[in-house]
Amino acid sequence: MNIEKLKDFCISNGIGARLNEPMSAHTSLKIGGLADIVIFPQEENLQQIVSLLSDEGIPYMTLGRCTNLLVKDSGIEGVVIFTDRMDKLINLIDDTHITVQAGCSLQKVVAFCADFGLRGTEGLAGIPGSIGGAIVGNAGSFGYEIKDVVEQVNILTSDAVVKSVLKKDFGFKYRGSDLPSGSIILNCLLSMKRDDASVIKKRVREFLNEKRMRQPIGLPSAGCVFKNHDGISAGKLIDEAGCKEMRVGGVMVSRLHANYFINYDGGTCGDFMKLMDIVINTVNNKFGILLEPEIKIVGRN
Repeated sequence: MNIEKLKDFCISNGIGARLNEPMSAHTSLKIGGLADIVIFPQEENLQQIVSLLSDEGIPYMTLGRCTNLLVKDSGIEGVVIFTDRMDKLINLIDDTHITVQAGCSLQKVVAFCADFGLRGTEGLAGIPGSIGGAIVGNAGSFGYEIKDVVEQVNILTSDAVVKSVLKKDFGFKYRGSDLPSGSIILNCLLSMKRDDASVIKKRVREFLNEKRMRQPIGLPSAGCVFKNHDGISAGKLIDEAGCKEMRVGGVMVSRLHANYFINYDGGTCGDFMKLMDIVINTVNNKFGILLEPEIKIVGRN
């Protein structure tokens, strides 16, 4: 099966598909070259699609809302599977448990939990992206992490087998997890605690207000570029190394939060990566600390 045949298969099965799609149209950074093909399946289509791709040896990757992602200017080889159409399901199972489809917005989950008096996701307020992406990267803020409320994750493996993975077996770590290569998160079971809805909503508002004051929300960025180092804020290190407002091409270190890079004027992945190297070297020269990327970089070499 070649790419054209895959497109025909998708069309015949009512699955959205586009050839040579600019990834800049999908990433929060507004950066990224062409993907060979992007598809938008429902959850029930995924098993057959992954089976076909594996049999044909066609490379694929699964993406959510592309908010902590840097796509190379050379684009992406093979298939990009978007989870956009796996975003309709949030089910309240009992007083403390909900199930959520992988493509559902994390902020939709935060709002749902607040409305129903479920405590545990308030600190994730303002973090963009999907619940699937949040789980893969163990998203966190204000002392909260998504792993704190995950009980079980249902995945589709690279050999097209549906498998349930308990939290203890998912390998959660700081800003990451051990999702098996080629696997796709289908949905998850979240476990919270009960609390007064008005109290939870107040916490959410407070966290959102703090983020708006400290972070360049609304500008093209990919969130935090680097991981914190041994409890030391990467933004603080970058700021104290004098890197705020450094720029390469159309990409600049934010004046508001130094761990955010802003695509202020048609920047490219090349600009972004050069700026990353400059910041890494500047911080290392001043503090002897080697910053590690938090942002995920994908695409053709």
